[in-house]
Amino acid sequence: MRILFIHQNFPGQFGHLASALAHRGDEVIALRIENRANLAGIKILQYQPSRSNTQNIPPLLLDTESKIIRGESCFIALQKLYKQGYIPDIIYAHPGWGESLFIKDIWPTVPLINFFEFFYKSRGADFGFDPEFPTNSEDLLRLKTKNLVNLMSLELCDAGISPTEWQKSLQPLAYQSKIHVIHDGINTDIAKPNDEFISLKIPSINQTFTSNDEIVTFINRNLEPYRGYHNFIRSIPEIMRERRNVKIIIVGDDRVGYGTTPKFGTWREQFLNEVKSEIDLNRIHFLGKLNYTDLIKTLQISSAHVYLTYPFVLSWSMLDAMSTGCLVIGSNTPPVTEVLKDSFNGLLVDFFSPNDIAKTIIKVLKNPEKFKSIRHQARKSILENYDLKSICLPKQINFLDMIAKK
Repeated sequence: MRILFIHQNFPGQFGHLASALAHRGDEVIALRIENRANLAGIKILQYQPSRSNTQNIPPLLLDTESKIIRGESCFIALQKLYKQGYIPDIIYAHPGWGESLFIKDIWPTVPLINFFEFFYKSRGADFGFDPEFPTNSEDLLRLKTKNLVNLMSLELCDAGISPTEWQKSLQPLAYQSKIHVIHDGINTDIAKPNDEFISLKIPSINQTFTSNDEIVTFINRNLEPYRGYHNFIRSIPEIMRERRNVKIIIVGDDRVGYGTTPKFGTWREQFLNEVKSEIDLNRIHFLGKLNYTDLIKTLQISSAHVYLTYPFVLSWSMLDAMSTGCLVIGSNTPPVTEVLKDSFNGLLVDFFSPNDIAKTIIKVLKNPEKFKSIRHQARKSILENYDLKSICLPKQINFLDMIAKK
């Protein structure tokens, strides 16, 4: 089978799938804009935006124009491939940046699968969720226009994939029958518990952590309100008062991935400054970005792992944490509650309550033996529902094969 992947920062969500298809002997080509490491057996093509945004374009059209420019640029790049005689059997794209908008104008009969990650809603999801960051009418109008390309992508594709039921449920009802729920998958052979003594050395901060330490972990790609960083930081004074030897490990970048940017500095600095006079700064450690090996080690030595999020896209890190047997303390928000069941395979807390977050963490740290069964069930839940090799990859491959043969 010939398969074409389109994703601005490929491999992204497609890495495991693309590698598995190449390994079974399929011809795999990927189009991307970012210059990243290549995967064995996969031919990489790159494109660049053909032009910049129009000067003085109305702000409400800026996002849509950016995506149309990217779609046009992909069209130009793939036309060259078409003229060389290339015809894929199936195309799998992430439409979030507009890259798949004009694919059907090159190969009208080739099945197109789109990966539908999120559809913006004015109620019931991330928008307006956090009263600390109020929205206005301009934000609402911008939200509506952000869905223009999403709607076109839903209409143009032959089928879609969403990683969770929650993310599928956000899509317009008229298109949901096109979308199948298949998660990207967690490599449970790597993200797994380790009962042996573990030592994690972080040269950048000249610190070594071990599995004998009492450690609370918080991990996200970016430290920002969308992922509850502000409410976690506010829980730390109470945790440190009650647990004199606890160490707080926070992993994440200072950039903003979602939501508004801070008026000054970074969100990390802004919310740390709120509580710094109430905490022991020697016991809070910001590790920045970690490679995956050290990330898993961090989870393996965790005494309690906190994952908070707006009703938004579910992070891989929460599933990685469950797979390593962490005691995950998660926010009582979708899509967390789709995976994490309170007192069964994790503990749920009020996203907006630093006090609830702190008390739950303290309860876990005081009596870790009491929660062993929950850790075991967390690992079991991932093995049974999100395991990469036995569940998610076979589902993805079977789905692509089925759509290609239609």
